[in-house]
Amino acid sequence: MPNIEILPTGQDLLGECPLWDERTQSVYWIDSHRKLVRNYQPSTGTQTQWALPEEIGSIALCESGQLLVALVERFVRLNPATGAVTPLGEARVDHAGENIRLNDGRTDRGGRFLVGSLVKKRRDPLGALYQLQGERVRELDRGFCVANATCFSPDGRWLYFADSLQRAILRYPYDTATGEIGPREVFINTEPLNSGPDGATVDAEGGIWVALVLTAQLARFHPDGSLDRLIDCPVPYVTCPCFGGEGLDTIYLTSISDSGNMLRTDHPQGGALMAIHGTGARGLPEARFDDRGI
Repeated sequence: MPNIEILPTGQDLLGECPLWDERTQSVYWIDSHRKLVRNYQPSTGTQTQWALPEEIGSIALCESGQLLVALVERFVRLNPATGAVTPLGEARVDHAGENIRLNDGRTDRGGRFLVGSLVKKRRDPLGALYQLQGERVRELDRGFCVANATCFSPDGRWLYFADSLQRAILRYPYDTATGEIGPREVFINTEPLNSGPDGATVDAEGGIWVALVLTAQLARFHPDGSLDRLIDCPVPYVTCPCFGGEGLDTIYLTSISDSGNMLRTDHPQGGALMAIHGTGARGLPEARFDDRGI
């Protein structure tokens, strides 16, 4: 059975988007509601955090060593060494209405960042899926409310993406060389599991690990979409996994204490960052956003 460790990082309001940085052997994640990017080094216990000017949707590692940060409608880079925050040129999106912000995102195997949007406090499908290449943003698809589960198959040929309220993970054929996508299809139906999908990642064998936010479980699906296993978690409202550790065999998992949107808990460890050991799975190095020359 896996061993789940509650890490000594306190409680986030809206913990999301963990990323393991192999260069620094540390995990980054965000507290979106508190507008924080956070970092924890397991070997030393060192913790660092940086305040951003707006709510944060997601982050990505960059080739430059900085972090790409998706804010409400624009993109900035955070330099962890200095704390400096600089705009990524004029890169931004135009939301289709009020109270919409960028949300879950992931870098493809070609160095582009894909990010979807979230419609706050209502269920209008006004959100979209965007692709950021350099400083250029383009829309890939639309008609979503709560974008989540963005990740790629190990060979980069499939893009996985979800609207949590639809309780299904979609997939698109994806061309890593060009960034073009094919038609979407429903790939995994999570309705029988009583939860919409939240954040997701893939392992080296192509298994898809998905946070089931409403049932406090982490699910693994086989590459064909069939359910492999469920792991019960000790806190409610788990949000997003990533693989990390020296052997990429530890799963870091974020959670919620108060999302500011629909989910809130008084659980004393709600919002904790967890480390899951002993699953037998290994991850892949996180793809980096190509910001060279910007």
